[in-house]
Amino acid sequence: MRLLVVEDEVKTGDYLRQGLAEAGFLVALARNGLDGHHLAMTETFDLIILDVMLPDVDGWRIVQSLREAGRQTPVLFLTARDSVDDRVKGLELGADDYLVKPFAFAELLARIRTLLRRSATPTLSEQLHVANLTLDLPKHRVTRAGRKINLSHKEFCLLELLARRRGEVLPRSLIASQVWDMNFDSDTNVIDVAIRRLRAKIDDDFEPKLIHTVRGMGYKLDVETDDDAH
Repeated sequence: MRLLVVEDEVKTGDYLRQGLAEAGFLVALARNGLDGHHLAMTETFDLIILDVMLPDVDGWRIVQSLREAGRQTPVLFLTARDSVDDRVKGLELGADDYLVKPFAFAELLARIRTLLRRSATPTLSEQLHVANLTLDLPKHRVTRAGRKINLSHKEFCLLELLARRRGEVLPRSLIASQVWDMNFDSDTNVIDVAIRRLRAKIDDDFEPKLIHTVRGMGYKLDVETDDDAH
């Protein structure tokens, strides 16, 4: 497995490169955003470990650029920025996980292996349909009533989870672990924000409403009457 580490802090970068190499990974290290962006766009990696606060091009812009270019390489943000807003921003831009510095190397390894396992899981079906909503999984494309809907990478993953488990009430903790491989504990508003943004895109201008809040339990996607939605 080939990993790209983008980290401008010399000691941290060297520590990561050595530790990951000893764990059996092939590691490329970029010490600034421009080099990291170039490597990520021109070479093939199984996972990218990306610092947010870089001196030239920050991690937000790098991951956004990758996703806009259609590159779906898993990205793990490794950063000292630990606010919920920062986590929401990173995940909405297309990151797959978010680990706050200082971190335990064992936890980093566990998260890397989880992301690599998930990215290797084959797609179960090519398309998912719920009412007039269609998800084209290979193309990461969503349409509703024939209209194309632009979703971020994480919004698509969230919608895919809800659609695959249509009719099931999914707790926030399950959504966090399945979509982001993260345990948010009390930070449930991260999930609520993501649901709210997704609902604005796929439900607000369409009928029937598909995303439903089940009070005290979580969320589900299904065709219901307004009386059934909470």
